[in-house]
Amino acid sequence: MKAITSATMIDGNGGVPVENAVVLIDGNTIAAVGNARSVHIPDGVETIDGTGKTLMPGLIDTHDHLASFSYEIASRWGITEPRSTRHLRVANVLKQTLDTGYTTVRDAAGLDAGFRVAVDECLVPGPRLIVSLGFITPTGGMGDKTGPLGYRPPEGEDSGLPWGAADGPAAMRAKVREMVRAGADVIKTATTGGASSAAGLGPKDVLFERDELEVLVDEAHKRGRHVMCHALGGEGLRMAIEVGVDSIEHGTYLDEDPELLRMMAAKGIVFTPTYGVYTFHETQGTPHGRERAAALREHHVRSLHMAMKYGVTVTAGTDEGGWEHGNNAHELTCLVDAGMTPMQAIVAATSDAAKCVGLPSEIGSIEAGKKADIILIDGNPLNDVSILERGKAVRYVMKDGVTYVDNLATVS
Repeated sequence: MKAITSATMIDGNGGVPVENAVVLIDGNTIAAVGNARSVHIPDGVETIDGTGKTLMPGLIDTHDHLASFSYEIASRWGITEPRSTRHLRVANVLKQTLDTGYTTVRDAAGLDAGFRVAVDECLVPGPRLIVSLGFITPTGGMGDKTGPLGYRPPEGEDSGLPWGAADGPAAMRAKVREMVRAGADVIKTATTGGASSAAGLGPKDVLFERDELEVLVDEAHKRGRHVMCHALGGEGLRMAIEVGVDSIEHGTYLDEDPELLRMMAAKGIVFTPTYGVYTFHETQGTPHGRERAAALREHHVRSLHMAMKYGVTVTAGTDEGGWEHGNNAHELTCLVDAGMTPMQAIVAATSDAAKCVGLPSEIGSIEAGKKADIILIDGNPLNDVSILERGKAVRYVMKDGVTYVDNLATVS
């Protein structure tokens, strides 16, 4: 057993921080939580002194692209370097992400299921992974990575990343089954374009037919998979909510139709706004991407305010993988800048994020019976949430009861 003592605990549920907290860990599970007066530490237990530190649940990114390194088409196709080099590059990103305090990441396309297996088997250090493999969309949508001259990337069954384009209800059902067979934990789709999509596929353009989306969602749910849906605005956004996807990724124009927010709250559909990625699209993206990101900025902020007003669950997902890695907590700063309190942003990256990724009983908060995903940091993120960025304040990281970072002894 292990005990973490003497820290100030933010439990991930949004409650008042606990001073002089004690967390007792048995194997990979939290056995007891409380203050020094309420939790008995048995003799002989290894004690980790958290004096002067803030103790929190391991952070969760509900939308990242850990295998992405550029929006340039050849890089997105994975043909700029040998596959072995790329795999080692991704392994480095996995370790970097864990080291900054992120113990769980839902990958929203590009990471094959082998990386999840490698992390689970401790072949490489990394966050707990929930993988989608790729988008599923009709021809011409974001799951169709055909180049301007008709070329396709060398992806398929041999790469662990099935081709994502499918047309018609029957093909959509088969494509969901194919993704599940290849190891997908969650099904990713896109009912609109976005900031980074081709010039002819904008944030409110839609290619899906309703019956195609209905079948996709039905098959995913039959197979126990959530559906995460890239949708920015217009009819594609409405269709996704009406059909009943599990999370709306981006949702930049939700403010234009408040009825959609009421439906999301009633159906339990999560909102993952991914503010961070748009800071990059607006400053470093393609000309049309910069224009789109600038045009949606104020709508995006209003959408968050309205989502909180209507009781929609909001989670912290970065979508920044194509631009940078190792700064997943940038999204918490963005959420606070957009109108959340630091505590609300932390909950969006812990307990609410756990609900989004389908693991609310296992991770996301420091409670007896949950997995021991715990970090210790210098300072108080409730005063300045940006101290979590790049893991600069993180001194200790435990995932599933195993210590991966321990810089407590070397920091005064």
